[in-house]
Amino acid sequence: MSMKLVIAIVHSDDANAVLNEISRSGYSATKLSTTGGFMRAGNTTLLIGVEEEQVDDVIALIGKKAHSHKQVVTSPSKSEGSVASMPFEVKVGGATVFVVDVDKFVKL
Repeated sequence: MSMKLVIAIVHSDDANAVLNEISRSGYSATKLSTTGGFMRAGNTTLLIGVEEEQVDDVIALIGKKAHSHKQVVTSPSKSEGSVASMPFEVKVGGATVFVVDVDKFVKL
């Protein structure tokens, strides 16, 4: 059987709900605290090792609990003398998921 590593980056607000859903379904995950690039917002990266045929199930479980929403932000001004920037809406939350092949899996 072919092993896969599912790497899921979820908003920290959704992390516990996603982890609970994954655990309830019998999967294990390793949780890493990470920071996003655009807004420097807190994220959680989950590493989940599964068999190839389980990948779609795991992705569906993540999607069930990782919700995106819109948030109003203002960009920081580039210089002290600039006019205050206007707020704008961005989509936050949800999940970004990568699936990669695993050459070897050993549990010690």
